[in-house]
Amino acid sequence: QMSAVAEAQKLMTQAADLLSAIHNSLHHGIQAQNDTTKGDHPIMMGFEPLVNQRLLPPTFPRYAKIIKREEMVNYFSRLIDRIKTVCEVVNLTNLHCILDFFCEFSEQSPCVLSRSLLQASLTTTFLVDNKKVFGTHLMQDMVKDALRSFVSPPVLSPKCCLYNNHQAKDYIDSFVTHCVRPFCSLIQIHGHNRARQRDKLGHILEEFATLQDEAEKVDAALHSMLLKQEPQRQHLACLGTWVLYHNLRIMIQYLLSGFELELYSMHEYYYIYWYLSEFLYAWLMSTLSRADSSQMAEERIMEEQQKGRSSKKTKKKKKVRPLSREITMSQAYQNMCAGMYKTMIAFDMDGKVRKPKFELDSEQVRYEHRFAPFNSVITPPPVHYLQFKEMSDLNKYTPPPQSSDLYMAASKHFQQAKMILENIPNPDYEVNRILKVAKPNIVVMKLLAGGHKKDSKVPPEFDFSPHKYFPIVKLV
Repeated sequence: QMSAVAEAQKLMTQAADLLSAIHNSLHHGIQAQNDTTKGDHPIMMGFEPLVNQRLLPPTFPRYAKIIKREEMVNYFSRLIDRIKTVCEVVNLTNLHCILDFFCEFSEQSPCVLSRSLLQASLTTTFLVDNKKVFGTHLMQDMVKDALRSFVSPPVLSPKCCLYNNHQAKDYIDSFVTHCVRPFCSLIQIHGHNRARQRDKLGHILEEFATLQDEAEKVDAALHSMLLKQEPQRQHLACLGTWVLYHNLRIMIQYLLSGFELELYSMHEYYYIYWYLSEFLYAWLMSTLSRADSSQMAEERIMEEQQKGRSSKKTKKKKKVRPLSREITMSQAYQNMCAGMYKTMIAFDMDGKVRKPKFELDSEQVRYEHRFAPFNSVITPPPVHYLQFKEMSDLNKYTPPPQSSDLYMAASKHFQQAKMILENIPNPDYEVNRILKVAKPNIVVMKLLAGGHKKDSKVPPEFDFSPHKYFPIVKLV
């Protein structure tokens, strides 16, 4: 398969070279005549665009427009770039990296051909060929490697007494085998278009909830076995933390994609951003911190074992924590969501948010509909509407905050997100995109906190063009 991918990359490079020659010679030869009476089809000698119409199945005819040759060159150029990107997936060996690759590729809303090629390069091989990724790596081994890199469970450490214990081996092998199907499905989901993806993410949470339950049971069994032989070690919430991490990622992705697909009305923003900032991102950071602590504890035990065997003193190098960047990004996302939540509450106080007149439904019905897929999840437990209203009630503070206080608090959240992101070394495209939103929002919130346009009831504008999930707030 690797040689086939290398050949595909070579062919794509050749195609890109030929495309530039085609582009340079477009002005030669017969040019299309634009006749408005013939619709959108350019008139070319010897070419009849509707020649195969009778051969098409008897479905409702879809509108198909033949694009111009200049646009065709640009289209194929982008397609070649996407196929080149698809070829890079074979260089990845870590399950988390593969999942991130699929997520990032899907965010560009690629065409169905490039999405299918990405799926074909990976999923067909591990669903058909003995559950192997790229036809070479066993999916079970990739799950074990992902567990080692994320949470370092003692049962997968060769230096642990459980590593060669037959009963412990049966427990972990059974759990890993049960992980294969949900993770294969999760990767396949990212091959769909964004709307279908969101729908399927809501359903796969049920499979991950079952996996979470099994992970906790296996953790408890392994922990009791480990305590008898190595009391200084523990196996509490290792596998459970890993499954919970993926559960939270799916839930966050499900909610955020609603902004991208423009599913939410303005009056719904506040409880979506509340759920993200106060609940999901808080849980995610706690989960990542627990995984990081578990890694450090396992590393300390390994170092002590090494010291016992070697009398030489080794210089300690400051290690970069594998999860530190993700923890930092989660903090930035949480602050952005908290800033947007407080902004929306303040706008509502000032009468700048238009609310529908509920007749056949209510805010509670809408809230429960938005978070319905989370009802199948046990950990984290879903926050029901009455619980949300109680937790977000501002009257519990004395004195209750005014809109100006909330604008200032929102400004501080955006400021905090900006500081976190500016301290990230080698910022990527995503970091720069969030900064483009955070900076103007700091200024706007400070203006509003100072009473700017206080009496105006004109709703603000939300510009989602710089970032799909966090808008720039514009005053009209």
